Amino acid sequence: MADTLFMNFQRFYSLNFLAKLLLSAIFVNAIPSKITDFGSQAQYITSRGFPEPLSNLLLIAAIALLISGSILLIFSEKTKLACSLLLIFLIPTTIIFHLVPLQVMAIARNLSLIGGLLIAIDKTNLHYFKQDDKKNSKEIEYSDLNEDN
Repeated sequence: MADTLFMNFQRFYSLNFLAKLLLSAIFVNAIPSKITDFGSQAQYITSRGFPEPLSNLLLIAAIALLISGSILLIFSEKTKLACSLLLIFLIPTTIIFHLVPLQVMAIARNLSLIGGLLIAIDKTNLHYFKQDDKKNSKEIEYSDLNEDN
């Protein structure tokens, strides 16, 4: 039990955790203003050509994606899901709000974030493959022992 608790603390305070915390910081920072200034945020979406009821729905979806993606990224092992949720928010946001008029710095920032999220997804895939390899090698070792008996 103590070993498991130590491993959880070790994982919690790892470089991977720090990276996920830092990657999520910009998304976490965006949440409060979307909630506290909902009306003007929805109006801004409407100004981009969306009907008002749809603007409200899109803003609610954006808030849900930001909250769920950030929480999952920081506090869970569901990195692929977390990054996917944040990408679902980030890619359309970049296209709709930063391409016209061209906002080079905002586009560069968002492309960097997209790259970071894609790297996190890719590293998660590698982590799963390594776990599968370890599991398969243990199964082979176990079966080899059984054949000798």
